[in-house]
Amino acid sequence: MGKALIIGCGGVASVVIHKCCQNSSVFEEIMIASRTKSKCDAIKEKLDGTTPTKIRTAKVDADNVDELVALIDEYKPDIVMNIALPYQDLTIMDACLKCGVNYMDTANYEPEDTDDPAWRAIYEKRCKEAGFTAYFDYSWQWAYKEKFEKAGLTALLGSGFDPGVTQAYCAYAQKHLFDQIDTIDILDCNGGDHGYPFATNFNPEINLREVSAPGSYWENGHWVEIPAMSIKREYDFDEVGHKDMYLLHHEEIESLAKNIPGVKRIRFFMTFGQSYLTHMKCLENVGMLSTTPIEFEGHQIVPIQFLKALLPDPATLGPRTKGKTNIGCIFTGKKDGKEKTAYIYNVCDHEACYREVGSQAISYTTGVPAMIGAMMLMTGKWNKPGVYTVEEFDPDPYMEALNKWGLPWQINDNPVLVD
Repeated sequence: MGKALIIGCGGVASVVIHKCCQNSSVFEEIMIASRTKSKCDAIKEKLDGTTPTKIRTAKVDADNVDELVALIDEYKPDIVMNIALPYQDLTIMDACLKCGVNYMDTANYEPEDTDDPAWRAIYEKRCKEAGFTAYFDYSWQWAYKEKFEKAGLTALLGSGFDPGVTQAYCAYAQKHLFDQIDTIDILDCNGGDHGYPFATNFNPEINLREVSAPGSYWENGHWVEIPAMSIKREYDFDEVGHKDMYLLHHEEIESLAKNIPGVKRIRFFMTFGQSYLTHMKCLENVGMLSTTPIEFEGHQIVPIQFLKALLPDPATLGPRTKGKTNIGCIFTGKKDGKEKTAYIYNVCDHEACYREVGSQAISYTTGVPAMIGAMMLMTGKWNKPGVYTVEEFDPDPYMEALNKWGLPWQINDNPVLVD
């Protein structure tokens, strides 16, 4: 069918690579490219001979458009899968436009340096106009819409689990279950235990930035922002049990508010244990979550990057993690003039993921939908020029693929609602 260039070689990328190799009728060839080519070579060595997919590797700096363009021109892929960091979204999109190749990623753009004056001016204007202060938002990538349309190319944004699968659930609910969706609560529960006093399940820098930022939700046509972790609920998750969860700002709220007509409220909750929150608060209080460089013994260091070097690498958590994740969306609304509720969700087992692809469920639940999003574009199931999020396409082939490739979903028609 075709060739994919996979940029990134961390925990999620490892899952993407494994799943592309399982799906070799679509991914006949892949190239894995990263700053550290030895990591790419190690995965290639592990998979060579186990799959018909041909694997190549390359070194690339994803912050450098010229390097990306040279690699894309040399390899000539059908799609570029950005499984690097959100910091690199725009450079990779620029390279795709220059080379005439479709693009996809798993998380929307945010800058590495939040003190950059040029970025800061645009950010502060957006905070005033939009009403939320998160560093990540879709405006930077939505600004590419016309360029991708003119080039006849598709950019698929945020095809991970949340964002990604959660938006497919919303599109599915809108298409099949409701005439009108009134409220959406996205619940992300990780019931896994890795045995460390403190570790993050994905890139610590991105994870800790997200959690320590103010929370916000969409209600009656505008954003409501709240202090970080100030809204807490308890929920009894299927196959996991009772967990404390906290309201966070999350990127899919922004696109769903635009794309689900008439929705009155959208909230996002994530579970955290008390130990995680205590560690995080302490680190925040002493300045370890700061992104502003400081001088230390003649060197410039960024505290959160130094912390990242001290914490366990999320890619190493797989063999230690036991338990399950449960991620889904609770909907209220109307069907045929009657009040209706529905809860679409997936339960994923950390140990089963590790047995299959050598990774814990957090990387698995992001990596599988990344492969599926790329497959939708490569097979032409999703095909319209421009820049889109998952809920703007037909959810049916994506939902079918989730069942086939390791993330089966269920529907509960009578869920307990979150107050």
